[in-house]
Amino acid sequence: MTAAAHRPDEVPPPTDPARRFAALRGCDRILSGAPPRTLRERLAALAEGAEELYDLDEGPDFYGNGIVRALERRVAGLLGLPEAVYFPTGTMAQQAALQYWADGAGRTVAMHPLAHPEVHEHRAYSVLSGLRTVWPTSAPRLPTAAELRSVGEPFITLMLELPLRDAGFVLPTWVELTAVVEEARRQGAFVHLDGARLWESGPHFGRSLPEIVALADSVYVSCYKTLGGTSGALVAGDGEFAKGVRIWRHRYGGRLFQQWPAVLTALAGLENELPRLDSYVANAKAVAAALAEVPGGRVNPDPPHTHQFQFWLPYPAEALNRANVRLAEEQGVGLFGTWDEPGPLPGFSMTEVTASAAALDWTPREVTEAVALFLEFAQV
Repeated sequence: MTAAAHRPDEVPPPTDPARRFAALRGCDRILSGAPPRTLRERLAALAEGAEELYDLDEGPDFYGNGIVRALERRVAGLLGLPEAVYFPTGTMAQQAALQYWADGAGRTVAMHPLAHPEVHEHRAYSVLSGLRTVWPTSAPRLPTAAELRSVGEPFITLMLELPLRDAGFVLPTWVELTAVVEEARRQGAFVHLDGARLWESGPHFGRSLPEIVALADSVYVSCYKTLGGTSGALVAGDGEFAKGVRIWRHRYGGRLFQQWPAVLTALAGLENELPRLDSYVANAKAVAAALAEVPGGRVNPDPPHTHQFQFWLPYPAEALNRANVRLAEEQGVGLFGTWDEPGPLPGFSMTEVTASAAALDWTPREVTEAVALFLEFAQV
């Protein structure tokens, strides 16, 4: 029986994906994230805007040419780098980048224990690539230059996740970032940026994307986080780096026959979402300030560094997930994504808030009033 195939007398739980999808799709208003769309709706939206993105009278891509190269050139230009290389997944892209810097020069990478390869990739860097890591710090933030000096063993690459998602989408200050990069250079290490969400980090630093990226030897960016594409990622650097990671892409099985549907959605994200990110980041601070006024609520970081942040409430996750769905089904209001009880704050549950286009229509008062109703559902 599939998740959507329930007997008539059964009511699927609030965490059931099909029930959540239907509830949020029926909402008049969404606070966090984007309104969900069916396959038919996504296909129609892509077809409607595709003429403005690329010459549809050209043939499809074959093994990375055509529209794929167009996306690579567009992203390289945005980042101020000579070359960018498209991958079907971010996990594969980062493995290729780390492998390139490790080839013949050492197998140790310095990264945070909350970094994506440690938490979300089943340590693929070690199992598949034979790399090992050292952790300059376990504090819920990026490492400092002093911590990098105290590592105590050589490392060939410093990987910095900007922002560090599992710590709350946190970023260092510009002074801290430049200092830790300079220390890595002093130790003879390469610097790689895990920039899955780098697109929205500029306002915090007060710097352009090329200025941020210029600190590093390579950078990874996502096509679906923030930009809203269906999948895909790119790594960027100089010409030798691009040549090397293309070889690793083939070795990992990422040289796909055709990728034009996903690439079109990435081009749509660059066209439609990228110009709006500054407004999202500014509005996220107002949304977070309203949520911080909720009794017992905690925002992390406060204020947010990007348009994403953590929101904590002193309720069981089960009660909050139930309230999510009931509020959507009965009031047509979708406030949050799923809630979890990760542990750093005993008795609290956490959700990640993404204040993007849908959140721009909310006033602080509307946010607090909607959350008050949400908590009433949580207590039933």
